[in-house]
Formats: sequence, C-alpha cells, structure tokens
Amino acid sequence: MPKLRWVLFYAVTAFIVAVTVVTFYKERHRIDRLANSLESRMEEFEEVTRRSQEIQEKISYYQTPSGITFLAIDEYNLVRSGEKIYRIEIISPDGLRDN
Repeated sequence: MPKLRWVLFYAVTAFIVAVTVVTFYKERHRIDRLANSLESRMEEFEEVTRRSQEIQEKISYYQTPSGITFLAIDEYNLVRSGEKIYRIEIISPDGLRDN
C-alpha cells in the first residue's frame, strides 16, 4: 500500500499539471481570438487608409486648373468659352393628342 504522503504528492502534482494545461489552452484560445481581431482591425485600417489616399488624390486634382474646370463642368453645368450647348427637348406623344 502506498504511503499517504506519496498519494498526496501525486494528487497535488496532477492538480498542478491539470491547472497548467487548462490555463495553457485557455490562453492559446485567447491569443487566437485576439490575433483574429487584430487581423480584422488591420483590414479595416488598410481600407480607411486607401479611402483617405483616394480622397487626398481627389483634393490634389481639384486644386489644379484642370480639376477646377472639370468640377465646374460636371457639377455646375458650366461651359468653356467657344463651346456650343445643345438642348434636347422630348415632347411626349400624350401632349400632342387632341381630345
């Protein structure tokens, strides 16, 4: 029959090993979760950086004379000197009927 102190020693050792193994796996799971979170945040950061870069490029373009010209034509329907404007009017066939 084993002595009580050896049984107690093995029980305490087994308990410490079990706690260590469980803690290790919990920490490993936590590290994996944090790594996935970090990866998704980095993807968001790259997307925001890319959008910011595109906006900076647009700002730089719109500060040039050709950018200002494009903006005036596109947004405010202005024309350059010497250009002709053609206006197309569509008349509905419903308006031509006499009742």
